[in-house]
Amino acid sequence: MPDRKILVVLGLALLIWLSRVATAQEKATPEEIIGKVQEAASILAKSAEAKPGGASLQQFDQKHGPWVWKDTYIFVVDCGQAIIAAHPVNPELIGKDAMSLLDTKGHPFFWQVCDALKKPSGIWMQYWWPKPGQKEGSRKISYALRAGGTPYVVGAGMYDDKLTIADLEKLTQRSK
Repeated sequence: MPDRKILVVLGLALLIWLSRVATAQEKATPEEIIGKVQEAASILAKSAEAKPGGASLQQFDQKHGPWVWKDTYIFVVDCGQAIIAAHPVNPELIGKDAMSLLDTKGHPFFWQVCDALKKPSGIWMQYWWPKPGQKEGSRKISYALRAGGTPYVVGAGMYDDKLTIADLEKLTQRSK
């Protein structure tokens, strides 16, 4: 009988540990964000080259597509027109004036995304945005990168209170 109790306790401990590991894996890492943004920017740039004047954005609007993973997703901003061009999680943002969007602290922030047009390695930025299902803003950091010679900037973000923009920029420089 004591052996059975030990097995039950060990089994419960294993289940708790596995659930914590699974939950920890649910969050995208900065390295994953950099890799996915770089991949998406490359694919979008090639799409624009193949079809001048009409890059294929539909793939970035799919809520259950390849550009949505763990707790993040790829979004696309058309900096030439200053609009959100693709957004798989909030389709109501598509076509909206990106430059007039405010974070939950009332600050404009999307203009920073278009700064990526000037920086070959892209940019990291921070702003306060509600987590899914919440109304209060949390610190969100996003990486944005120009899609080749297009006016499009591709980005993805994560919620984090500890990472610094300086450390993320160093990480981006190492990944190039």
